[in-house]
Amino acid sequence: MIHIAIVEDDPEVREQLVGYVRRYERQFGRMFELTTFADGDEIVSDYRAVYDIILLDVQMRRMDGMAAAEAIRKVDKDVILIFITNMAQFAIRGYAVDALDYVLKPVPYFAFSQQLQKAVERLRRRQKTFLTVPVEGGLRRLDVESLYYLESEGHYVHFYTEDGELVAPGSLKSYEEKLADKPFVRCNSGYLVNLAQVRAVQQNTVQVGPYELQISRPKKKAFLEALTDYIGGSLK
Repeated sequence: MIHIAIVEDDPEVREQLVGYVRRYERQFGRMFELTTFADGDEIVSDYRAVYDIILLDVQMRRMDGMAAAEAIRKVDKDVILIFITNMAQFAIRGYAVDALDYVLKPVPYFAFSQQLQKAVERLRRRQKTFLTVPVEGGLRRLDVESLYYLESEGHYVHFYTEDGELVAPGSLKSYEEKLADKPFVRCNSGYLVNLAQVRAVQQNTVQVGPYELQISRPKKKAFLEALTDYIGGSLK
C-alpha cells in the first residue's frame, strides 16, 4: 500500500487535502495509508523513511517546507515530494530537492488529483523494493537493487551498497528470509550476495560490484547453480 504524508500547518487546508486523497481513493479504487503533520519540524523530527509520497506546504510557521525537504533528502532520496504553495516562485526552488511538482493554493481537486496520479505512476514505473533496517535514532530504507552484499558480524549485519556502508543490529538469517524472493544467495556462511551485482567469478572468489569475496567450499556448488540460473547462462 502507498503511504502518503501531508504536512500542512493550516488545519482547514490539511483536512481539505485529506478529503481530496479519500476522494481520489473512491474515484480510482485505490487505498492509501495516510499520515498528517501540522508543521515541517514534526515530520523531520525522528524522520522515518516509510513514506512513498509527501505533500508538503512551503510556508509554515516553525519550519518551512523547503527546509523540511532538504532535511528529508539527507536520509531519504526516494520519497516523492509535491509542494503545496501560494506562490509559484517558491515552488521553483523545489527542483533543488528533486520535487516532482507543485500545486498552487487554493488547491482545486482536479489539479491535486493530476499531481497525485503523476506520483502514483512514477511509483509504478519505479517498482523498487525497499528493505527497512533499524539504525540509531530510527529506521533507514535501502533500495534492494543498490545492495552489493550483506555481511554478518556477531549480532550486527553490515550492508554494502552503492551509496556506502551501513551497520544495523540483527542476524543475517533474518535478512536472508526477508530477501527470499530476491536474487540473494550466500557465497559463504558470512556473506549474502546480490546476484544482480556479480561481475565475475574466478576459482574461489566472486567480484560483487567493487568487492571481492571468498566462496566457501560448502556453499560453492549451490552458489554457482543459483548464479547460473539467474544469468541464464553457464559457468565453467
